[in-house]
Amino acid sequence: MKASVDYVKSKFDEYNKLMFESKLPRPSIMLSSAKTFLGKCEFKKRRLPDGRVERYNFCLRINSRFDLTEQELEDTIIHEMIHYYIGIFQLNDTSAHGQIFRKMMNTINKQYGRHISISHKMTDGQREEAYDKRRRWHVVAVLEFSDGRTGIKVLPRVLPRILNYYNVMGTDRRVTGIKLYMSDNIFFNRYPNSSALNAIIVEKDIVMEHLSGARIIQCDGKQVKVTKG
Repeated sequence: MKASVDYVKSKFDEYNKLMFESKLPRPSIMLSSAKTFLGKCEFKKRRLPDGRVERYNFCLRINSRFDLTEQELEDTIIHEMIHYYIGIFQLNDTSAHGQIFRKMMNTINKQYGRHISISHKMTDGQREEAYDKRRRWHVVAVLEFSDGRTGIKVLPRVLPRILNYYNVMGTDRRVTGIKLYMSDNIFFNRYPNSSALNAIIVEKDIVMEHLSGARIIQCDGKQVKVTKG
């Protein structure tokens, strides 16, 4: 199931009464389509005249991009409610998921049969679901390293940036070869698009499988020419 504001509000009220003794005023509740988290407790900070830092203006953001099980969604809401409890009562935990958080989490899990965890770890299927499925053309650089590893870089479709990456990385002593491809395979949507002088280490066989049928970009360091694969 996917989260809705009304569902999150109803579960917040239910678990506030059941687990938090109705001590939590309902904060702003918003949905998120982020690819990197299932839930988040956000707030602002201000310094008081006595020097203490106060947390205020709380908001719970619950992800509506992913199709979660009912248990996963409820555990996510409760996870963020623990953060909210710690924040609204200005408790100083040892870390983001420190001793206070862990104690509350373990108590709730034991008393109510929940499966709340320290981090919202997404499954491989959820990660795959997060990737953009629209087809778009990518410039993909495949680098061979002297230690036998293979790296890739998805580059902006801007000639000066492509040439700069090709020329600079081509002179890196660790790089033994660079090949450029033009591909519209959605597999490459999962990689960041940038011209930073780095590469992501990958399994060569997997990458080349997804580059099957891609157009080859010939580059002489000054110009590029796209040819058929």
